[in-house]
Amino acid sequence: MNVLELRGLTKKFGDFFAVDNMSLQVREGEIFGFLGSNGAGKSTTINMVSSLLRPSGGEIRILDRDIAKHSRFAKINLGIVPQDLAIYEDMTAFENVSFFAGLYGLRGSELKERVEEALEFVGLSDKAKSFPKNFSGGMKRRLNIACAIAHKPKLIIMDEPTVGIDPQSRNYILTSVRKLNDSGCTIIYTSHYMEEVEEICSRIAIVDHGKIIAEGTKEQLKATITDVKDIQIGLKTLESLDLETLQSIPGIRVLSVQQDEHAVRIQSDAAVDNLSKILKQLIDGGMEIRSVAEQAPTLETVFLTLTGRNLRD
Repeated sequence: MNVLELRGLTKKFGDFFAVDNMSLQVREGEIFGFLGSNGAGKSTTINMVSSLLRPSGGEIRILDRDIAKHSRFAKINLGIVPQDLAIYEDMTAFENVSFFAGLYGLRGSELKERVEEALEFVGLSDKAKSFPKNFSGGMKRRLNIACAIAHKPKLIIMDEPTVGIDPQSRNYILTSVRKLNDSGCTIIYTSHYMEEVEEICSRIAIVDHGKIIAEGTKEQLKATITDVKDIQIGLKTLESLDLETLQSIPGIRVLSVQQDEHAVRIQSDAAVDNLSKILKQLIDGGMEIRSVAEQAPTLETVFLTLTGRNLRD
């Protein structure tokens, strides 16, 4: 069964197509990765699914019902964890979850029980009477999730749920995503951290210029890139790195700089033996090389190859 289906979904702003005739099916029980660089149309699509934007054309179906005709049914069965925190800092954690759960018609003892369950699920039971203004970034993200799941939706959209938090909180949230999925929730997951998508998503769609340009399991997507090699070179410093000269070396397709790792990542034609030229160019440019690794295509390689851009661009 398809929990979400898009049929020719389109959104225009003037003459600009933010989403261009997009069709997509998300099956029951999936953790579905929805990837796109900034401006690719990902957020516009999510806003239409969550009824924050009205489509210019096409159809959105949740549990086989058109959301334009069955808006209340769609909202009851949909939970949204937005990228921007949607919590009230002058209300306690319990009051926040209670407020959002109440919007779905929950009342009385059922409401109280659901709120307590949601707070326990995200590990905030002991903070029920505390105010979010005193929470860490990770705790606020977890409260955001609690607000989205208390009404027990069938489909949950998580839009960058781990952005700007520490590794421990990120791991906690990823574990929570798996638990939600194991309990029967279908999840659409967006992230700028490709390693998260590789770790938890069963199927992935890549969006670029308002269109889905690739879709499948991570293994299927990687199998489409057979003519590319991925080289990562660790450097002592990125200062004086001459990307323009590197780009002129035969065979190189895409260059990206990994600032946090002090490395340059290179996608090159697999048939071209150019590693020695690349290393010579770096050494001649005064760069101190710390490591060299040639890897099989990764999901990041697929994304860069298909879009020509890094996911964080």
